[in-house]
Amino acid sequence: MTSTKKSYFDEIYRDDADPWQFETSPYEKRKYAITMASLPRLRYASAFEPGCSVGVLSEQLASRCDHVLATDFIAPALQRAQDRLKDLPHVTVQEGSIPDDWPAGPFDLVVLSEIGYYFDEVDLVRIVTLVLGSTLPGAHLVGVHWRGDTNYALSGDRVHEVITSCSGLSRCVQHEEDEFVLGVWERSH
Repeated sequence: MTSTKKSYFDEIYRDDADPWQFETSPYEKRKYAITMASLPRLRYASAFEPGCSVGVLSEQLASRCDHVLATDFIAPALQRAQDRLKDLPHVTVQEGSIPDDWPAGPFDLVVLSEIGYYFDEVDLVRIVTLVLGSTLPGAHLVGVHWRGDTNYALSGDRVHEVITSCSGLSRCVQHEEDEFVLGVWERSH
C-alpha cells in the first residue's frame, strides 16, 4: 500500500472543519495531556509539528517551546490553525507536506501526532531520516497514534515498530493504552 493521497484529506475536511474533533473530543484531550506529560524536558528551543490540522496540539506545544513550526497541507485546517495561533508570535503556521517539504531545522522536538500511519514504510523511514537530519543529538521525536482498526497504510503499532527499528534513535518513553500508543525517542548521535 502506498502513502495516503492528499485527495483523501481534502474530502474529509470538505465535509467537516474538525473531522476528528481535535477541539472537543475527550479522547483527544486525554491524549494531548499524556503527550505533554511525556515530554522529557520542561522546555524546548524549537519544535516541528507536521500535520498540525487545526492547531490544538500546536497551541499546547507553544507553552513549552521557544518556537513552534506547525504545518499542514489542507487549506481549511491550516486556516483554523492560523486563526487559533495568531496571538502566539513564537508559533509559525505554514503550508507544507512531509516528507517533501521537510524544513531544515534544527529542531530539538519533532511531534508526529496521528500522522505516521498515513505513510507506507518506505516513506516513514524517509521521514525518520529527515528527523535525524534536522535535529541535534539529544533531540526528541514524539509519536502518538490510534491503535484501532483503520484502512491506512500502517497501524499505529506498526508505525512505532518502524520508528524503533531505525538507527540513531533510542526510545525513552513508551505508553500504551487500548486506544493509542505513545513513544518518545531520543536522537543518540
